[in-house]
Amino acid sequence: MQCLVRLAAVASVIFAALTGDARERPPNVLLICVDDLRPELACFGADYISSPNIDRLAANGRAFRRHYVQAPTCGASRYALLTGRYGGRDNHALLDRGAVLSRSDSDIPPSLPAWFRQHGYKTVSVGKVSHHPGGRGGERWDSDSIHEMPDSWDRHLQTAGAWLDPRGWMHGLAYGEVRVETKAMTLDAVQATDGPDSIYPDGISIAEAQKQLDLLLADEATPFFLAVGILRPHLPFGAPARYLTPYEGKVLPPIPHPGKPTGRSTWHESAEFMKYDRGGRDPSTDAEYAACVRRHYAACVSYADAQVGKLLRRLYETGEDANTVIVLWGDHGWHLGEHAIWGKHSLFEESLRSPLIVVHPTVKRRGEPTDAVVESIDIFPTLCDLTGVPMPSFTHGKSLASLLEDPANEGHAAVSYFGDAQTIRTPTHRLILHDDGFCELYDHQIQDAETANVAKANPATVQRLRQQLRQRLEAKLRH
Repeated sequence: MQCLVRLAAVASVIFAALTGDARERPPNVLLICVDDLRPELACFGADYISSPNIDRLAANGRAFRRHYVQAPTCGASRYALLTGRYGGRDNHALLDRGAVLSRSDSDIPPSLPAWFRQHGYKTVSVGKVSHHPGGRGGERWDSDSIHEMPDSWDRHLQTAGAWLDPRGWMHGLAYGEVRVETKAMTLDAVQATDGPDSIYPDGISIAEAQKQLDLLLADEATPFFLAVGILRPHLPFGAPARYLTPYEGKVLPPIPHPGKPTGRSTWHESAEFMKYDRGGRDPSTDAEYAACVRRHYAACVSYADAQVGKLLRRLYETGEDANTVIVLWGDHGWHLGEHAIWGKHSLFEESLRSPLIVVHPTVKRRGEPTDAVVESIDIFPTLCDLTGVPMPSFTHGKSLASLLEDPANEGHAAVSYFGDAQTIRTPTHRLILHDDGFCELYDHQIQDAETANVAKANPATVQRLRQQLRQRLEAKLRH
C-alpha cells in the first residue's frame, strides 16, 4: 500500500506541474495539541478560567462544542488523531504501530503527517504531539531506534532544553524534575514556582516552535505542516506562580454531580492523580483541597493559553495566517470531581469531550460555534479537504467542511473506547457497552444526564445504539 501511495503522490505533483496548479502554494497547516484540556473555556460557555488567546482563535473560526475523542488516554487518543482511524487502545498504541511499520511487509496506511509529507509538505513536530516528546521510545524516551511515527516528520523534535532528559519535560514540573516510579510518587500534585515561562516544559517547546515556524516560512515554495504539542494542563498541575495569582481566593462554581455513581459504571479510583504527593489530602473528601486543585488546574490552562498566544502572534506577524489552516485540539477531557473522579480514563462525558477549534479563511459565520457531534478521527479528512491534499480512502472519519460552511449542519455519532468497554454518543444519548454485555444508557435531554442509567427502561434505544456501535467499529476495523 505504501508503494501505491508514494506513486500517487508523485503523480499528483507531476499533474500539478503540467497544469500550472503548482504556481500558488497550498495552505499551510498549524496543528496545536493541548494535553488534558477540558472545554471549560469562555468560547465553550464557561467563564471562570482566563483563556483569551484560545477564545480569540475561536472567534476567528469554528468551535466544535460537542467534539469527542476516541479514547480518554493520551497515546490512544493521539493514535486516532494521527491516523484518522479507530483502533489504538493505550499509551503504547503508536509505538506498537511504529514497530509494525518498521517491518518490510507492513501494509499499514500512512499517518496524517506522512500523507501530507508524501504530497509535498514539509512536516515538523515540536513537543508532545505523539505520546512521547520527540516520538521516541526507550527507557529515557530518547532512543534513535524506537519511533512512534516512522516516515512522518522531516523533523520530530524533543525539547528538553538544558534539562537534557526528555523525562523531565514529560513529567512536567519546574526545572525538569524527573519523577521516581515508586508506590507513591515524589512529585507534587500541584505546584506554582516563581520564574519565567521557560522554567516549565511548554515555555521551552514554544520557543522551539517559534524557531521552527520561522524556518518553515523562510521556504516560500513549500507548504508546511507544523504540529505543536502543549503539555499543560496535564498532571502534575504546575505552572509559573503568576498564572495562579488571579485564581487565589476566587470562588469557583460548584462541582456538578460530585457523587460517586451508585451502580456499575466506568468509575475508577483516580489512581493516576492519587499517586502524586498530596500531603495526605483527598479532594473527594476535602472541599478546601478540591478548590486548591481546581485553581491550579485553571492556572495551568492560562499558562497553556499564553503559549498558544505566543505561537499565534508569530504566525500573525508574518501575515501567513491568511494561508494557514489552524486546528486547536484537546486530546481528551479531565474530571475535576465530577462523579467523584479526579482524572480521565472513564467513558463519561467529562473524559471524552474536549475542545476542537478550526480556523480557515473560508469559514462562514466566523465565531459561531456548532453543537454538531463530531470526533477526532474527522480531523485527518477535514485537513485534506481544506488544503486540497487528495482525500485518503483509508481513514475512518468524515470531513467537517460542511460544518465550516454552516454551523447548523448535522454531525454524526461519536465512538470511543477504553479498557473493557466502548461507547457511542449521539445528540441525545450515550450508550456504554461493556464487553460482558452490560449496558449504561444516559439521556442527555435531561439535566445531569450521566447520573441515571436508564437502560432498563429503554430497551429499544439500547438495542438500536448497540447495533449502531458494533456496526461502526466492526465495519471500520475491517478496512
